Amino acid sequence: MSSDGPAQQRADLLAVEEPLEVRIDGEPLTVTMRTPGDDIDLAAGFLYTEGLLASLADVREIKMCDENVAAVSVAPGTSLAPVSRKFVTTSACGVCGKDSIEAIRVRSRFDVSADPVRVSPEVLAAMPGQLRDAQRVFASTGGLHAAGLFTGSGELLVLREDVGRHNAVDKVAGWALRSGRLPLAGCVLMVSGRASFELAQKAVMMGVPVLAAVSAPSSLAASLADEAGLTLVGFLRGNAMNVYSGVDRIALPVTAS
Repeated sequence: MSSDGPAQQRADLLAVEEPLEVRIDGEPLTVTMRTPGDDIDLAAGFLYTEGLLASLADVREIKMCDENVAAVSVAPGTSLAPVSRKFVTTSACGVCGKDSIEAIRVRSRFDVSADPVRVSPEVLAAMPGQLRDAQRVFASTGGLHAAGLFTGSGELLVLREDVGRHNAVDKVAGWALRSGRLPLAGCVLMVSGRASFELAQKAVMMGVPVLAAVSAPSSLAASLADEAGLTLVGFLRGNAMNVYSGVDRIALPVTAS
């Protein structure tokens, strides 16, 4: 409908949003609203970034029972880290309502503060455009978030889309876990929205040293990044960006005094 013309009826493409239930040895663990696709990566990535799964060796199999149920079988002799309760996640907020901030400060096995990677502002500035160009479903619907994993030199390694920004990141995490690529040393995680505490935590859990977002970070995300040694970049638009922590990894040009 246009303000300067008559109303018209036409078909429109919408991003798909459906529930995915994750079951552990037949017991329901969580339900998340997601865009179908890469669901096994989503289940594996969620379990890993939430600290429930230490490695892929802890799992015998992850398979889809039907289009909306991911069944996880634990490897013999192992058990997933306990959770205080079953919980529901949404496409908007990720894991909400946990008992305390300390309950979601999952400690990573990787020390991202020791990662020596340096990234130039020019490489960072090019990432949002690369991310948008690679978003096939967003181009049709305009309704999906994206998470892209880049090398420090700007090569796009993998991109995942979802109605939930946390799901897109978990799909990247699951891809990395199942591909044997963890930790993701020397990489940049680029997200299409804001950088929340949860996304910063997931980056640290994956061993990613740089998290960049086209929008703002939250105060908790900045605090966690500073504490963990994660470089956090926000408002990455055009040639402008704000660096909230880990500025030493940004390879600024040297000017004569």
